[in-house]
Amino acid sequence: MPEQPPVELRARIDALYRAEAGRILASLIRLLGDFDRAEDAMHDAFGAALERWAVDGVPANPRAWLISTGRFKAIDAIRRRARFDAAEDKIADALHGETAEVAESGELQDDRLKLIFTCCHPAVPADARAALTLREVCGLTTEEIARAFLTTAPTIAQRIVRAKAKIREARIPYHVPAGTELPERLAAVLAVVYLLFNEGYAVSAGPTLTRAELSAEAIRLGRVLYELLPEPEVMRLLALMLLHEARRAARTTPEGELVLLEQQDRARWDQAAIREGIGLVERALGTRRFGPYTLQAAIAAVHAEAATAEATDWRQIAALYAALAAMQPSPVVELNRAVAVAMHEGPAAGLALIDALLARGELAGYYLAHSARADLCRRLGRKEEARAAYTQALELVTSEPERRFLEKRRRELA
Repeated sequence: MPEQPPVELRARIDALYRAEAGRILASLIRLLGDFDRAEDAMHDAFGAALERWAVDGVPANPRAWLISTGRFKAIDAIRRRARFDAAEDKIADALHGETAEVAESGELQDDRLKLIFTCCHPAVPADARAALTLREVCGLTTEEIARAFLTTAPTIAQRIVRAKAKIREARIPYHVPAGTELPERLAAVLAVVYLLFNEGYAVSAGPTLTRAELSAEAIRLGRVLYELLPEPEVMRLLALMLLHEARRAARTTPEGELVLLEQQDRARWDQAAIREGIGLVERALGTRRFGPYTLQAAIAAVHAEAATAEATDWRQIAALYAALAAMQPSPVVELNRAVAVAMHEGPAAGLALIDALLARGELAGYYLAHSARADLCRRLGRKEEARAAYTQALELVTSEPERRFLEKRRRELA
């Protein structure tokens, strides 16, 4: 029986997978030219790391080692298949010719941004772009993506398969476009960068509330996009991400428990990020060209500028959400507006809006709609309704910190 790797090494490799898998996969997709082949190669590389690093030690540049090893593993697999298919041998020869570049290069290219642009190519079906990006760039499972889009896992899986096939059949290039192509594809790219940020800021499932490495990567990509194309909407998205990220340290206790916005210690908010974000919002507003990120960034700025929870201008936030709903209709935006109305006009007014939303059925599977309803019922003293709504939310929530928070609130009603 082979010797098991030390627990410390396994933990380090697990951490490396969580932090670097997206970039490693993006590089392998560029190098191998195929999504499925790259995914297999990456998993083979991490398996090899468990064996080799236990003997040789962790290399100085683990990410480069994993990319190089993954590439060699893919070439070996293609060579084995080449015994039955001569075309595979030609593929292996082509891939082998570029391997030295990977092994010797310490500075890896920004392959994740290229991958996002590939996933968002106009030839890829519109309903599949974000799903494919979340799967390949963020590493989300089909179940997690399905929850984000309020649909089923088989539907998402079908979209991803269809998108991969289109990229392969259309030979979509793996690069960041230049010239007139860049503005045309920017909206789709901004959308998936924001999805990447959101998964880092509020993890859809798992033991932690946030994944700092995903949020940091989204902000980094936002900065790169701003350098490539300093358009107002790029500026606003970067501002929006910075203003949200500024609150990260205050969103959880040292033990990882959820802290609501009104209870956060605002002294722990990152003031440098807030200043940068508000500065970007002001510059973007000066262009007089408004888009959906303008309004979202403005909402985040109102929160950031409030010295205390009580000082928050909920009237303005509700008005901004109403404008956002008119510009970009969404039941989730309407839910956020309902919460703002509840904070400004009272819980009864907000509850009426949420009940109307739930009656439409679009948010029946969205746990935050039920948890918001539960909170408003609790504030109105309607304990039985609150308890039932918390139970519904608990049946749908997949984040462990949020589950513990909801269970605590439900117990408090007993």
